[in-house]
Amino acid sequence: MFKYFNNHLSRGFISLYYGRTIQHIGYSLIGLFLPIYLMTNYGGKIEFVLCFYLISHIVYGLVIPIGAQFLNKIGLRRSLHISIFFFVSYYICLFLIDKNIILFSILALIFLTFGRMFFWLPYHTDLAKFTNLRDRGKSVSMLWATQTFISVIMPIISGFLIVKFDYDIVFILAIIIYSCSIIPFLSLPRTKEKYSWKYWQTIKNFLAKKNRGLVLSNIANGAENAVSIIIWPIFIWQILNGDFLAVGVLSSIIVLVSVILQLTVGKYTDKFNKRKLIHWGSTLYASGWMLKVFVLSSFHIFIAGAYHGFTQILKDTPFDALNYELLADQGHYVDEYTALKEMAVQLGKVLMLIFALVVVMNFGINWTFALAALASLFINLI
Repeated sequence: MFKYFNNHLSRGFISLYYGRTIQHIGYSLIGLFLPIYLMTNYGGKIEFVLCFYLISHIVYGLVIPIGAQFLNKIGLRRSLHISIFFFVSYYICLFLIDKNIILFSILALIFLTFGRMFFWLPYHTDLAKFTNLRDRGKSVSMLWATQTFISVIMPIISGFLIVKFDYDIVFILAIIIYSCSIIPFLSLPRTKEKYSWKYWQTIKNFLAKKNRGLVLSNIANGAENAVSIIIWPIFIWQILNGDFLAVGVLSSIIVLVSVILQLTVGKYTDKFNKRKLIHWGSTLYASGWMLKVFVLSSFHIFIAGAYHGFTQILKDTPFDALNYELLADQGHYVDEYTALKEMAVQLGKVLMLIFALVVVMNFGINWTFALAALASLFINLI
């Protein structure tokens, strides 16, 4: 693996890599089926699921600048450690949601907000600092490849466990595994970064013309990501008539078709113009969303999903690498610009979920994919 890189991997990146990998194993046990789980607990109302996620992204987006200033007092490394507690508490609340829908939905949203606030800003800041310019594309690619490989296995396991034992065992395993992710983060080197912007200064820089490309492209990325994570799993579950195992197996096969391509794309990401790769990748990716609008069967899901998985690699690998390059280029302002990126992603998800609510209630769930296709094209603004 190390021959794949031009330089030695930093200790900080290795800690982030293993910690995030363990988290993804825990998350993947429930992640694909989480929107479906929420919908079944919300009486089959997809609009309630969309509102749950909409509230979570609105609240998180608003508190990012406040959270960033709070991190000055506890440090980035300790913040990552604390985030594990909040995410685990979030999954526990979801596990208990059928006991009291309103209470545990509210508690889940609170814990999720704190988890995101304590995790994502330090994680992205450290990842930008601990990756080398010559190998950043390959580092991001290795993260994606590992997570993609996990995504090949876990949906089958999850689907089987849900059919055999219901959601209980899946949540218990996810909580235990996610808790273990703190172990690699304990060896994470300390980084000396201080968030220097006040709340309204952050808002001012978010709206500044010089940051428009970074902000608009990440708004677009967040928008299409919301459809991919929340709406697509519900859609294929409906197409497959609520067969959890079929959803898991088909999702795994789709990912398997594209997994081998990941490291190859990462290698070329560091050699060729990232913006050109993003242009072609986002265009092809948008066409994949349009294909999904017309999906009517499991075979259609496989064809559209496999094509989309391939084009997502072409889009996301150079886009993420360029994002981290832009953040790393800010020097001591890397955490401030990371906050701008996170705020943009949340705004994109909020806008998409608002539009999705209108589309779902008036035209049908599949037409949200056309919105995602449109959002994908704006990623080129980076």
